[in-house]
Amino acid sequence: MGFGSRDPRNWMFGEALDLLKQAEQLQRQFFQLTGASSGARWQPPVDIYEGDKDYWIVVALPGVDPNHVEVLVENGTLVIHGVRALPAESRAGTIRRLEIPYGRFERRLVLPPGDFRLSTKHLENGCLLIGLARIA
Repeated sequence: MGFGSRDPRNWMFGEALDLLKQAEQLQRQFFQLTGASSGARWQPPVDIYEGDKDYWIVVALPGVDPNHVEVLVENGTLVIHGVRALPAESRAGTIRRLEIPYGRFERRLVLPPGDFRLSTKHLENGCLLIGLARIA
């Protein structure tokens, strides 16, 4: 049958390559590498919700120890930084594939005009929930 465009093996291989390319693009979108100047290696994805007098930020941090995360409000910017360590079980073995980002992370979000204080911070089900209250 050959390697013509009607060969189902070529079509399936091409589809598989397209899907892998899309997966890599999504991974880069959600786990963007940052510049070396901050010392952080990656940025976690966030969702932001606005209420009447508060903001809620959900940060995707699966596998991150809550003791390894710091949240600050400084000069109109929310700063979230910390470390996701490699699991202890993986340190003794040979890495065959590494798609989940590890190491230092940092995310900076410019806040809207006004003064905010950190009202809530807790890590649950792999997501950090941050509540910011607008100060009158």
